[in-house]
Amino acid sequence: MIDIEKAEAAYNASSIELLTELEGVRKRPAMYIGSSNSMGLHHLAWEIIDNGVDEAVNGYGSRVFVTIHKDGSLSVEDEGRGIPVDIHARTGVPAIQTIFTTLHSGGKFNSKAYSTSAGLHGVGTAVTNALSEWVDIHVYRQGKIYHIRFKDGGKLETPLEELGNTKKHGTLVRFKPDPKIFSTVEFKWDTIYDRLEQSAYLLKKVHFILKDERTNNSHEFYSEKGLLEYVENLTANKNLVGEILSFEDNSGPIKMEAALGWCASETSESIYSYANSVRTGDGGTHETGFKSGITKAVNDWAVTNGVIKENQKFDGLDIREGLIGTISVKITEDKLEYEGQTKNKLGTPDALTTVSAFIYDDLVHYLAEHKDFAIDLIRKCQISRDAREAARKAKEASRTQKKATKIDQVISDKLAAASSKDFKSNELFIVEGDSAGGSAKTGRDRIHQAILPLRGKPLNTESLDLNRVLQNVEFSTIIQTIGAGVSQDFKVEDSHYGKIIIMTDADTDGAHIQILLLTFFYNYMKPLITHGMVYLACPPLYRVYKKSDPSKHVYCYNDEELEEGKKKIGVGYGINRYKGLGEMNADQLAITTMNKATRKLYQVTIHDALIVEKKIADLMGKDASLRREWIEENIVFNQEDSFIAEVKG
Repeated sequence: MIDIEKAEAAYNASSIELLTELEGVRKRPAMYIGSSNSMGLHHLAWEIIDNGVDEAVNGYGSRVFVTIHKDGSLSVEDEGRGIPVDIHARTGVPAIQTIFTTLHSGGKFNSKAYSTSAGLHGVGTAVTNALSEWVDIHVYRQGKIYHIRFKDGGKLETPLEELGNTKKHGTLVRFKPDPKIFSTVEFKWDTIYDRLEQSAYLLKKVHFILKDERTNNSHEFYSEKGLLEYVENLTANKNLVGEILSFEDNSGPIKMEAALGWCASETSESIYSYANSVRTGDGGTHETGFKSGITKAVNDWAVTNGVIKENQKFDGLDIREGLIGTISVKITEDKLEYEGQTKNKLGTPDALTTVSAFIYDDLVHYLAEHKDFAIDLIRKCQISRDAREAARKAKEASRTQKKATKIDQVISDKLAAASSKDFKSNELFIVEGDSAGGSAKTGRDRIHQAILPLRGKPLNTESLDLNRVLQNVEFSTIIQTIGAGVSQDFKVEDSHYGKIIIMTDADTDGAHIQILLLTFFYNYMKPLITHGMVYLACPPLYRVYKKSDPSKHVYCYNDEELEEGKKKIGVGYGINRYKGLGEMNADQLAITTMNKATRKLYQVTIHDALIVEKKIADLMGKDASLRREWIEENIVFNQEDSFIAEVKG
């Protein structure tokens, strides 16, 4: 029994910890940047880059420079007005010091300094300062150079000083993330590359220059046509229905730009939305309006022109199948609402109706002026509806069959099903080869683990339509086994497994199979990935054992662990090199790769859908030149006889 009176006496004013604003950020970084992993690390970069973007959006400067330095720091320089350096009336210190050390400070709470801006809460620069080893700032303003420096999470190291005269204008911020905060402090070339490429499309005629001192890589991003060019890039290797459409409206309080196109053989939709030049990965009111406007426009045109009847209107999923589109809105501060500091979802109510009306009016007009395109689009919608209905019927037939048979009866003659009806606890292992499949079936937990061996390599589904996929024995078996439908009809809550685990050999062929399966899941069962249900098994490469007593052994998953394993076993060791899963017996495979208590799994996640979309299109598409370009920019060949020595970033 707790002594409440004693507890009350002990819980007094001295129990209350008072943190400064920046100490609070360091205590709970995820509240401000989402996480302390690579995603959160790059969020620091976005906060500083967005400040340069805001200057360009409002007409101040036409270039933004981003440099990844060898010492792990990152710098951003713009050609804007320069952060104010005069004394702030309320804080009594220079405005730049206030901005970098005080939450909810900045010039974006009203429209006096910025008509539109990415910043809203006024915490970005202060959070970056709080989570960095040091931040060094140079301001070029009104003919003078100013400098200020912070260290150790925002402590002032060098007070504001004037360094001399200049003809430049703008701000240069360089910062080094604190390794005590982040699980990784390595900036990724690809991640920043894709972010700046997006920014260039969103800000026509603004130059973004990226440099990486670690590799001497550099790239300049510039777009004349904006979002139209953006969608052209995304659909470069795809068979389009008609041309790419581009609409723009700057007449009202919400400025809008959109571009969209339909891919003939695609079954998924890809919509990328932005608010004040910030990617809203979780969508929001503008994306909802974009979708509803498209759905209403296509259906109304089809009914008005007698192509379909009123009771035959298409579901939005059928209309958006194969759609690749972007919607960008610029909203004034008094109307701008985000859900959370990371700005992943727009909450501005007016954006829904305004964007919906904008897309509806422009798309209906376009369809009226381009009847052949409209007919082709309606035909695609009908094919989509028919395919979705066929998939639904196949799913229902599978359910009916299951009800009439025993729970452990297999869909495929090679599937060993799990006996449990607790689907969320069940795991499906998709295994490379019959040999490994046999060992996996013997070593599995029969209640919760199902085994499906593959017959050879799966097809590359990046360029296949749904009908081709359904005709493929391997993929149709996977679809029926998971039991949740396919493509637009996929319902993640109906999955018969809480985990889908890809288990392949630890070699290049195994990696290729992983990529082919992941491409299939991304294109046709994406919710499995977004819900964190897809995993890669991690089999060991070596077993180091004592020759005189083989019961003494360790499993090693890379060459570094191999060296440690040799030392641990000591003199008289032997080594088993596992070239494939089939070389392990059932007990070994179970304990290293399948047993929940001892195995290692890699969870497949999507941090940025656009990056994933582009990488799959580039690396799995038909254009080999894009793969070559990626290899040349991202792979370091240290020796003539080596394959991949190092992946940049």
